[in-house]
Amino acid sequence: MKITLCFTGLSPEPWVQGLRQALPEADVSAWQPGAAPADHALVWAPPQQFIDEQSQLQTLFNIGAGVDALLQLQLPASLKLVRLDDAGMSVQMAEYVCHAVIRHFREFDAYAADTQAGRWSFRKPRLRADFPVGVMGLGVLGERVAKALQVFEFPVNGFSRSPKDLPGIRCFSGPEGLGEFLAATRVLVNRMPLTPDTEDMLNKSTLSQLQPGGYVINVARGKHLVEQDLLDLLDQGHLAGATLDVFRTEPLPAEHAFWKHPKITLTPHTSARTLRDDSIAQIVGKIHALQRGEPVKGIVDALRGY
Repeated sequence: MKITLCFTGLSPEPWVQGLRQALPEADVSAWQPGAAPADHALVWAPPQQFIDEQSQLQTLFNIGAGVDALLQLQLPASLKLVRLDDAGMSVQMAEYVCHAVIRHFREFDAYAADTQAGRWSFRKPRLRADFPVGVMGLGVLGERVAKALQVFEFPVNGFSRSPKDLPGIRCFSGPEGLGEFLAATRVLVNRMPLTPDTEDMLNKSTLSQLQPGGYVINVARGKHLVEQDLLDLLDQGHLAGATLDVFRTEPLPAEHAFWKHPKITLTPHTSARTLRDDSIAQIVGKIHALQRGEPVKGIVDALRGY
């Protein structure tokens, strides 16, 4: 069995060493143009040349949760594209979103500004019932986020493209349920996969349907958000603020308006980082299952985009 790794902007060597330890029977190496054909590949933003040369691949394992970039490539119909189910990312995502929600709800940014100015201040406690949180996208990570928010007793809504039933969470689905979901939500958490149907879905029309004083947390993809629409709604006062972890261009350009906007909190695409050891263990388990002819989770439907 031969395994190759093709990473753009990331060193593959620690992954090569980890896979060699976990699969001593396998021939594991980093890809170079013209390399011998492999059976399986681990990739992060590979070029089309890699796909074209590695024509005998059986499976392509993406080391991130989102596969939208891979679906822009020309992939053979026979190639299984497999995403990570979790690999330590869901707990990171849950803690990031809970932190962002609580930071906004408890007005910690305002308290920080007051203490910086030497002011001892007090704000009237807010009611959780007035801050329903809507999680848009109920995959593995989104569901974990929704369940984590329940611990803090926020009303939690969930939206997915197909119906779901999660205890204690008011679930909406499909195009017919989106408007009702948005109207029931004050704090919006975006965890949708990026597809042609979901690109630009966070726009003036959808965000205007949030309850007044709405707050946006984007931890999915930058292309979901129409940036100028967000800025306009913040400046008009319909939205109270936003926490953004993903952007259309990364790194975010130095001249971008987001950097200095007082109502926007930025982080550098760090809400849920891939954990190498957990990921390798999961991928090795999937390879073994495939060798035994067993089904594995995470196989991507190219037509749906996730």
